[in-house]
Amino acid sequence: MRVTIVAYRRMWNSIVLILVTLVGVYAAVAALLYFYQSNFIYYPERQWVATPEQFGLSYESVRFGTTDGVTLSGWYVPAERARGVVLFFHGNAGNISHRMLSMQIFHGLRFDILIFDYRGYGKSEGRPDEIGTYRDAEAAWYHLVRQRNIDPSKIVVFGRSLGAAIASHLAAKHTPRALIVESAFTSVPELAARFYPFMPVRWLTRFHYATKEHLPKVTCPVLVVHSRDDDIVPFDHGRALFEAAQAPKDFLGINGGHNDALLVTGRRYEQGLDRFLANVARL
Repeated sequence: MRVTIVAYRRMWNSIVLILVTLVGVYAAVAALLYFYQSNFIYYPERQWVATPEQFGLSYESVRFGTTDGVTLSGWYVPAERARGVVLFFHGNAGNISHRMLSMQIFHGLRFDILIFDYRGYGKSEGRPDEIGTYRDAEAAWYHLVRQRNIDPSKIVVFGRSLGAAIASHLAAKHTPRALIVESAFTSVPELAARFYPFMPVRWLTRFHYATKEHLPKVTCPVLVVHSRDDDIVPFDHGRALFEAAQAPKDFLGINGGHNDALLVTGRRYEQGLDRFLANVARL
């Protein structure tokens, strides 16, 4: 009997030790996600890998400041007989020099382009954070409207992935000609729940980027672009964003993964953009 009790106590102590270890690991992962989550959201690169000139596009280097004193860097790429201006918000990785294909597409559609790097990316000063990127968007908007005297009715706000959340936040506060959100998530907490289903990410997340909350406040025409094959942001995020947007709106389904859909979809992608801009946005 005594041996049985000793064995039982040893087994119980082992179980307790395992449970305590698991709780400790779980708490450590939770702390990592909470305190270092900016490292999971922003992947900036400082060095340019190319310039528009190398792809046959003339351009002007631009610099402008934000309301909190950060100087941002970008390019203004003009087009002949321009139909309007695309204010371009890129995704969470790399910098403006990694968006040459997109610039070529919009240039081919006869749009001027203002593309810039958020704080902490490329040659822009500072470090990225959610409020800061919204301030960066405002600075880019006012660079077009105030410094270049461009009528908002000629500005198309375009955002891909993280940039779509920033673009929709801007379009909800101003009235551009149109808003295009591509490969966009509904919010960071909802996307994080897909990658960390075992964690209470909605409590832990300090970043929101709530695209779905911004879209109902947008009054200009909206185009939602998303791939059924997106391996990072599920297709149902794109459909939820389309449902949240006000009319007039359109949906462009594309093919390929999150980072190669432009190449996989090819000409049909460009035609979809052109159709929306000509028929819905009337540009």
